[in-house]
Amino acid sequence: MNRTTERRSREQTEQRERDEQGEQGAGSVTVLATVFLTLALLGATAALGTAATAAARASGAADLAALAAADAARGLVLADPCVVAAQTADRHGATVIECVAASDGTVQVRTRYESALPWPSEGVARAGPPASTVPR
Repeated sequence: MNRTTERRSREQTEQRERDEQGEQGAGSVTVLATVFLTLALLGATAALGTAATAAARASGAADLAALAAADAARGLVLADPCVVAAQTADRHGATVIECVAASDGTVQVRTRYESALPWPSEGVARAGPPASTVPR
């Protein structure tokens, strides 16, 4: 071998070693990025699940509170409709933030449900007497 060939061979070997050294740790970065992304997606999914559950609970509490308040408005329970709505919502972990009893016996209730999320969920429901008992 002549000197030029040896020098080229040595340069190629050194270049390969530099390239291999530059690749070290690239797999670790990829794994860490994948783990971080997976955890972020898992956290987002958990937050959405919590939000959906809180919304369903707020809505359910509003429905039950409105039904109970409508019964009180019809005289089936001897109490103020909004007091009955507040008691019913409280039993279901929600708070009544608005209660409006109309003269036709309908009651609209707005509830708030606090969850682990930084914002509360709200539910709204309106109930009244059955159609057969409404005067025409």
